[in-house]
Amino acid sequence: MISARVTECPTRKISIDELKDVIGALSPTASPEETALMMKEFDLDGNGFIDMDKAVADYVNPGLTNKVTSSDVYMTVGCNQGTEVVIHSLARPNANILLPRPSYAHFEARSIFSGLEFRKYDLLPEKEWEIDLQGIEAMADENTVAMVIINPNNPCGNVYSHDHLKKVAETARKLGIMVIADEVYRETIYGENPFVPMGKFSLIAPVITLGSISKGWIVPGWRLGWIALNDPKGILKSTGVAQSIQQNIDINPDVTTVFQFALPEILEKSNKETFEEKNLILKQNVELVCDRLKDIPCVVCTKKPESCTYLLAKLELSLMEDIEDDMDFCMKLAKEENLVLLPGVALGLKNWIRITIGVEAQMLEDALERLNGFCKRYMKKTEASLQALKLSDDGEI
Repeated sequence: MISARVTECPTRKISIDELKDVIGALSPTASPEETALMMKEFDLDGNGFIDMDKAVADYVNPGLTNKVTSSDVYMTVGCNQGTEVVIHSLARPNANILLPRPSYAHFEARSIFSGLEFRKYDLLPEKEWEIDLQGIEAMADENTVAMVIINPNNPCGNVYSHDHLKKVAETARKLGIMVIADEVYRETIYGENPFVPMGKFSLIAPVITLGSISKGWIVPGWRLGWIALNDPKGILKSTGVAQSIQQNIDINPDVTTVFQFALPEILEKSNKETFEEKNLILKQNVELVCDRLKDIPCVVCTKKPESCTYLLAKLELSLMEDIEDDMDFCMKLAKEENLVLLPGVALGLKNWIRITIGVEAQMLEDALERLNGFCKRYMKKTEASLQALKLSDDGEI
């Protein structure tokens, strides 16, 4: 059931004198006439510059049947703050939220901090990391307020199809909950599946979209993100969710003013070509890693990623000796090979590992050589494994 914690807190808009100071700092040589023109252009709505909110609305609207407006957009200090604001806005006694497993850990950490119970649903590796919708229906109850999806997915690297997202929305409607969609990797896709915004299904269930420019434009330090409400039936307003989000925004730090000025032009001038070089490098790195992993029998990539900057691989511990689990594997690997990989248990996926692909190819070559040597040392000395090692050394695998 959707509801929110709403508290009374004063809102504050930037004053005209403060705006003059900002413009003076950015354009110290501006004439009074130029200053007046800039003040008119950068009108304010209490949540940053109107031009900035409109720019984000224009950016997220393509592909949406029900368009969002500038009043549906809330600027945040990166997507992390957007996550914090939304989670805190939904927290209330006995409420719970559904989070994916494996998952980016910030949702879980923020839920704990805000006192919001979380329940983990599974992503299914045998179905290319699709969401276990039957599992969601089984774990939800009358106190469930929302489900979180990450699309494109971090850390699995898959991109959900139109049909699957529609089923997600239909499940949310059946349970009477909203969908929170983290879409920060929407400009980091190098596979064949196209990105479909969750907001496309907002007539089925209300959608809160989280976004930022950190991943697509490779500027994580700029801390520039947003929350966009796609709620054509007004459910988020009638239940107090929208008001709670605004109130939490009002008492949180604002986006850096310089980047507020820059965002409209960044979004307006970006196109497919803007991201091609970055995505091509990531695609080449994925091909490199998947090719090299074929020579390492105890580390298996079950699904080649199509997005994101990570690759998940399954550990075949039955082929190894003196390795207890993924944590033991990663600790010994770091100690013996000076190579750090993330154990899957940190993401909720035991006996898997996460490999970062967002680095130079030469670094990946070196890392995979170390990984290969480590795995060979710990492989069980059976006839089958020795034959596999011989074939690997001969370059026949």
